[in-house]
Amino acid sequence: MKIENEEEIIAQCPISPVQKIIGGKWNMVILYFLSQGVLRFSELQRKLPNVTQASLTKQLRLLEEYKIVHREVYKQVPPKVEYSLTEIGTKFSPVLTALEEWTTKYQEID
Repeated sequence: MKIENEEEIIAQCPISPVQKIIGGKWNMVILYFLSQGVLRFSELQRKLPNVTQASLTKQLRLLEEYKIVHREVYKQVPPKVEYSLTEIGTKFSPVLTALEEWTTKYQEID
């Protein structure tokens, strides 16, 4: 059977849907920091100084859309918004830990 296009090739890989979620430039890093605890937007910005506000907002919205990240808005002045991992996001934490361990062990690949 000849595979006709890229989508068919990707569809054969059972983990390819994850690529849409974590494939963004900053998504893995965002998930890593949120796996360590609840963070406000400004705290995430400080941890990711090279990420623009627009890019961080876009990535967080995407992660919210996939129900990986929860956004909690507190009705106060000034507004307070906190981000945390959802139950689904928390279940991804062991994957992040495994990747961190692998990276530590094989960091000379860089």
